[in-house]
Amino acid sequence: MVEVKLAAPLQGWAMPLATVPDPVFAGGMMGDGMAIDPVGDTLYAPCDARVVSIHAAGHAVTLDAGEGLRLLVHVGIDTVTLAGVPFSACVAAGETVRAGDPLLRFDLDAVVQGATAAATPILVVEPEGATISARADEGPIAVGDPLYYVTMGEAGAKATAQTGETLRHAMTVGLPHGLHARPAARIVAAARETGAAVTLVSGDRQGAATSPVSLLSLGLAHGDAVTIEARGARAAAAIAAIVPLLTAEVDITPIARPHSAKPVPATVDPDAAVGVAAAPGLAIGTACWLRPVVPDIPATCDDPAAEQARLTGAIGAVGAALDAGGHGAQLASVMAAHRAIIDDPDLIAAARRAIDAGASAAAAILAAAAAQGARLRASGNARVAERADDIHDVALRVVHALLGTTEAAPVLPDRAILVAHDLLPSQLAALDARRLAGVALAGGGPTSHVAILAAGLGVPMVVALGAAIDGAADGATVILDGDAGTLVVAPTTDRLAAATTTIAERAAAEAAARAAGDRPARTRDGTAVSVFANLGSVEDARAAAAAGAEGCGLLRTEFLFLDRETPPTLDEQSADYAGVVAALAGKPVVIRLLDVGGDKPAPYLDLPAEENPALGVRGIRVGLAQPAVLETQLRAILAVPDRAACRIMVPMVASGDEMAQVRAMLDRLHDEIGGAPVQLGAMVETPAAAVTADLIAAHADFLSIGSNDLTQYVLAMDRGNAALAGGIDGLHPAVLRLIGQTCARAATTATPVSVCGGLAADPLAAPILVGLGVRTLSVPPARVPAIKALIARLDLGAAEAHARTALDTPSASAARALARAFAEEMR
Repeated sequence: MVEVKLAAPLQGWAMPLATVPDPVFAGGMMGDGMAIDPVGDTLYAPCDARVVSIHAAGHAVTLDAGEGLRLLVHVGIDTVTLAGVPFSACVAAGETVRAGDPLLRFDLDAVVQGATAAATPILVVEPEGATISARADEGPIAVGDPLYYVTMGEAGAKATAQTGETLRHAMTVGLPHGLHARPAARIVAAARETGAAVTLVSGDRQGAATSPVSLLSLGLAHGDAVTIEARGARAAAAIAAIVPLLTAEVDITPIARPHSAKPVPATVDPDAAVGVAAAPGLAIGTACWLRPVVPDIPATCDDPAAEQARLTGAIGAVGAALDAGGHGAQLASVMAAHRAIIDDPDLIAAARRAIDAGASAAAAILAAAAAQGARLRASGNARVAERADDIHDVALRVVHALLGTTEAAPVLPDRAILVAHDLLPSQLAALDARRLAGVALAGGGPTSHVAILAAGLGVPMVVALGAAIDGAADGATVILDGDAGTLVVAPTTDRLAAATTTIAERAAAEAAARAAGDRPARTRDGTAVSVFANLGSVEDARAAAAAGAEGCGLLRTEFLFLDRETPPTLDEQSADYAGVVAALAGKPVVIRLLDVGGDKPAPYLDLPAEENPALGVRGIRVGLAQPAVLETQLRAILAVPDRAACRIMVPMVASGDEMAQVRAMLDRLHDEIGGAPVQLGAMVETPAAAVTADLIAAHADFLSIGSNDLTQYVLAMDRGNAALAGGIDGLHPAVLRLIGQTCARAATTATPVSVCGGLAADPLAAPILVGLGVRTLSVPPARVPAIKALIARLDLGAAEAHARTALDTPSASAARALARAFAEEMR
């Protein structure tokens, strides 16, 4: 028996491998071990060893520790996509190193900004039967601290000999970043499953397919020639399994940054970088890069007690700044969430433990935030995982408060197109919105906080542009299309002129819509199509009224219930609803009942932990399970002075029976309280609700389609999963057909149908919705004039014919191509 001690090769936060936000590493496909979320910039040798190889991208080192023990240290997740930029090697392949010798140096800020995560797995990849023991506890760890022990049996166990003809398959490596850790792990798993003896041969180099180290040592790059040699009873099966693993199509991580998931445009635009549309609109402007600079952070401290006091003061200062307000309606809810993060006892306790272990307060809060973020990213719920960015944002605020520094916002030129690898909510809040014309991000997702905020501000945004964004130099003229999800750098004169004309036409139409005030929108042939606003606060309501909204189609009430220890009282709720009604001067206000559960937890409701929250106790299921909460909210709505303006909307309805139960409670309370009746409607967010719309309408005064949730349930794609960002599209014919069915079934009882999800604000989707029978569109306040202007240009007969054609398109991309052609014809 041989036992080897591995020391921590990085300073940071030790974490179980299962919490790494990547299924290949977390599932042990590459090998067993632990991970460290680093706070330093140097990777050291965990033991005496020989350097087998350093990956061409500089992010991974394989080591031979003797006695058959092979190790892989992989700095960050998805760092292969950074093409070596943040890394510099301190050693070369073949060198012998001692424990503690530097192996790599790296730019931690570049890794954090450009990779999925900085979490660094330290893995035993060979021998297969090695045993790991005495793992370090999750928490702060310093370079040289014991990480774990590896125990091996008799070295050199012989493989079972394989007989039979050797089969060969020659091919070219199609993986865009060459053969790195993740595809190597999949090849190893495939080879071991078949039991065949498989070797990959490239030139005079060869590597056993059952050995991840041998495969990585080949150094195969994109375009390299390689031959798969297999022998044994299942040799053909082994080759068939491995060939696709060496092609680009399978080099996709299920949990990945958004730029790994590109939409497929219907037609290729050679001059445009293609990303994912996140906030609608078209803008011409000047590229202005945001390159955040993280201040120099001391790793350790000499006086833990003094450092604890400094952390307390910094947390207090950040909390006071978050409480100070002045963020505007669009940022208010995000800042409230950040206030809850700064009060999170688990986050602060973890930071304090790190300080007690000798870390500086700044290093401690960053490490604690990184660990908490890693757990969220590994939760399996992508929308929950997105909160990791908010935790990092808050931690950086605390760091600046500790160090007395500030992150200076860039001085934007007029009509600036902000270009960045990623953007945090606080960074968006610090920008001069008057000069901001658009946002283009290499990463990000269409459901991230900044995307939602940009849409609310009326700022076009394109995310998931990937490395193509690097072509947009500071000062370059660019065209950002938030409808098509494209960025054009240094456009031609003709293209610039065409975009300028389109923007001018849209601006004139929106000005006319604003001048018309809140007069109902009508198509060219006189059909009324109401344009309402989605709201979350009284300030939102004032903005909607100024924009000419004809009412509120969705008042989100969950903001009253989240980020607090107890539920809001009846009086609190009623006062909030009354404020919105007053701001809209008595226009209709559709108040959505509490919609929590899933990605929006409320701790005091004591909701159970669920394996699949999106399909669990959420929406009206919460209200029916906790009738006291539901009854209080209904009473609060009935207590609004101008009750006649109020409408009540039930979220996540799946059956008429649920509506009947809410109706019964509402009728009982109305009989008790008296006064004017209040309309009751149902949200259509599930396929069940769409196909039984006529049955649900028997208990409802109106139906409202929540296109965001409906799309994710129809397509079985989590709308918060960044890796699916390019695929989840409400213009998918399956979604459109269910919307059409909803309108048709509701028409049998003359029940009106509205749309309050993202499709309503999409200028390509709105004509199709009107053509399918939707007569109310509810959009962010900033989008009201644009959608009213679009309605004014629309002919109902043409829209209906267009909608029928869209239902028969083969894909969402085809539907969008059709919609773009229709939009051109409308000009």
